[in-house]
Amino acid sequence: MSTTAPVGDRPRPTIVLVGHGMVGQRFLEALAERGLTATHRVVVLCEEPRPAYDRVALTSYFSGKSPEELSMTDMEFIAEHGIELYIGDPAETVDREARRVTARSGLAVDYDVLVLATGSYPFVPPVPNKDATGCFVYRTIEDLLAIEEYANSKATTGAVVGGGLLGLEAAGALKGLGLDAHIVEFAPRLMPVQVDEGGGAALLRTIEDMGLSVHTGVGTQEIVTDESGAVTGMKLSDGSELATDLVVFSAGVRPRDQLARDCGLVVGERGGITVDEQCRTVGDPHVFAIGECALASDGRVYGLVAPGYEQAETAAATIAQDEAEFTGADLSTKLKLLGVDVASFGDAHGTTEDCLDVVYSDARSGLYKKLVIGRDGTLLGGILIGDADAYGTLRAFTGSVPPVAPESLVLPAGAGDAVQLGPSALPDEAIICSCHNVTKGSIRGAVTEHSCATVPEVKKCTKAGTGCGSCVKVLGQLVTAELEANGVTVDKGLCGCFAQTREELYEIVLALRVNTYQDLLDRYGREGARGGDGCEVCKPAVASIIASLAPTIGASGYVLDGEQAALQDSNDHFLANLQKNGSYSVVPRIPGGEITPEGLIVIGEIARDFGLYTKITGGQRIDMFGARVEQLPLIWARLVDAGFESGHAYGKSLRTVKSCVGQTWCRYGVQDSVRMAIDLELRYRGLRSPHKLKSAVSGCARECAEAQSKDFGIIATSNGWNLYVGGNGGATPRHADLLAQDLTDAQLIRLIDRFLMFYIRTADRLERTSTWLERIPGGLDHVRDVVVEDSLGICEELESLMAAHVAHYADEWATTINDPEKLARFVSFVNAPDTPDPVVGFVPEREQIKPDLPLLTIGTRPMEALEGSAQR
Repeated sequence: MSTTAPVGDRPRPTIVLVGHGMVGQRFLEALAERGLTATHRVVVLCEEPRPAYDRVALTSYFSGKSPEELSMTDMEFIAEHGIELYIGDPAETVDREARRVTARSGLAVDYDVLVLATGSYPFVPPVPNKDATGCFVYRTIEDLLAIEEYANSKATTGAVVGGGLLGLEAAGALKGLGLDAHIVEFAPRLMPVQVDEGGGAALLRTIEDMGLSVHTGVGTQEIVTDESGAVTGMKLSDGSELATDLVVFSAGVRPRDQLARDCGLVVGERGGITVDEQCRTVGDPHVFAIGECALASDGRVYGLVAPGYEQAETAAATIAQDEAEFTGADLSTKLKLLGVDVASFGDAHGTTEDCLDVVYSDARSGLYKKLVIGRDGTLLGGILIGDADAYGTLRAFTGSVPPVAPESLVLPAGAGDAVQLGPSALPDEAIICSCHNVTKGSIRGAVTEHSCATVPEVKKCTKAGTGCGSCVKVLGQLVTAELEANGVTVDKGLCGCFAQTREELYEIVLALRVNTYQDLLDRYGREGARGGDGCEVCKPAVASIIASLAPTIGASGYVLDGEQAALQDSNDHFLANLQKNGSYSVVPRIPGGEITPEGLIVIGEIARDFGLYTKITGGQRIDMFGARVEQLPLIWARLVDAGFESGHAYGKSLRTVKSCVGQTWCRYGVQDSVRMAIDLELRYRGLRSPHKLKSAVSGCARECAEAQSKDFGIIATSNGWNLYVGGNGGATPRHADLLAQDLTDAQLIRLIDRFLMFYIRTADRLERTSTWLERIPGGLDHVRDVVVEDSLGICEELESLMAAHVAHYADEWATTINDPEKLARFVSFVNAPDTPDPVVGFVPEREQIKPDLPLLTIGTRPMEALEGSAQR
């Protein structure tokens, strides 16, 4: 087959890709990496109404991820490489003799190379009424949208046929939608392919404790319907009947090979397009098959994404006339199903002759660990349920003799002779990222040869960690270890004054009740910094720590008291935000966005009397702009007298808790979101933190308050509240993650207390919750373990710290206007306190004011300048 670049007027050879899933997209990337998109015309026929998305993370849609966030397709990449992508237009026929593919729309494309990546389809058992109203499969985003709509409108109970990977995810999704959920599995245990009897038993106990009903060892005989043809139940093989009004079939998948069958390609006895080691179809070198539709040369159809990626690489390399072959792949997998770690690797079931099992089981804790060991000590495989932290290291050791006794590897940390092997013990040829087949040696090379110093840089260089993500923790450990091995000092200190991290300084302040910055610097600062004045990095960071812990450590909670006043960021010095012309904003707190007509009148009168610009913000507040520094106490005296208090728009603290109108007014609302928003804002007002905090409460799943873009957001359900954390709507938007669901009021507040204090305790300076959640080892899973399960035993302390904050809160502006000594700072010039700053000027615009900024010209480039003549 010729794949050389075109010459003269000869048209470019054409590559047609049928199917645009995860494997298809990886194939396109592999073509681009080899320059084939420049020398070939590339046409993609996609059946689904959307381009490639992350099917592995499909269930995260029910945890708040949008279809757009699940997308794996960069349309700029498609355009840059001239790829012709046809969405919703699947291939219907292939004429291999003419080398032509015809799509549903009638589009006909002649090909030089045809690549079939048609994936698989859900297997639905041939039971009566399997197509009844209320029966679904669980495969695409459209399937999930249909399930969600039906569950919200017509169902109270759901049953999943199949207890494998997708079956458990589907059951979790039904439970998250508020349904009573059942799992029906024909095999005697859950996840029969991945886990053994012991692992299945541990998994069963844990899942039943979550409120799901599991029926194993029984099959589905019939779907029962009513007169309208809608589902009302299921008849099972043991003679029992299960009442349900929604059924999801998740009983496995089959290769989508009908297109290949129709055009005469060879398929396997049990399905799958037969291919050789180069992923060429048998009998036609112009046609390739990759992913779940392909029957590999080892006689296996691979249903995991990592082997599909490897097949995509192999096909692209072969088309480019490079040597490559696919002869088999690692079937290891690590998942978190319904919040439970489940992992298997290597020969997990011990099918190898003459092997031994090493097992640790703790039914009370839901832990099950098994290693399969050869007679010569070789690690052959294993199963991990409930705790899969060691998965990355153990999988990499598969096929070799670990440097320690196998029994020490399955014991939990701190138990007996437990050993926690680090990735540094792995050989260079160990595969760290199975999705992209990246070895430890390649990762080390990225650090030493390509000067990568961070995990994101190594990801970009090697692609490690960009697939399923299960190797990211090990990746971080390897990068740090390699940097240190190369003599690079990884200084984790806060700044040049402190060798400790912000988290370590927090622990010192809390444990030793250090309540002044100078005391902390003199006792724990670097040698050259002790006795000095500190720097602009550590002073506000330590000030924030002291303010957060003020009631507990005996410090003043007022940020302008004594030493604290000299430590604050610029805005805190005047309890207001400095604006671009030297004036300040005034932002009173309006909890939950709820305000009385009298409150509106007060704000309007103040804005009128002081000539301020007013604006209603996205945070459901009324901001007033244009106040001179000497006017701030006068304005706040009137606001405090009317019952308003500081909105803390100037501080690294809680800003707002937005809300919709909730069930009180909205016909869709299911909880009182306004009341909850007000309660939360009043509880956490004034809480100093590493960065600003924003929150919102939505009264239903329609999400009018945009809770999932907040540091902590709450969405009402018919059973209570769902708590989301780590959202960010700023320059790098991030969807919040579901921490817990169906909470009572008391449970919700308790978890938010814990979450906020754990964040304040462990975050870096100026680190938003979104960045912190992605940086902290273990991510959301670790945070959930700590604040929900109390894995570190610190929740009582976290709750106590928050209770102290709530009990000792005092409004900063009310404190200020009642103290003449504190009011003395609010002047433009300390040497002329009665003189206003002449630079602060305004001009009219749209019946209000805007800053009057003169244009200065430097060279030929105009720029706005603020004369900073005032001595403040």
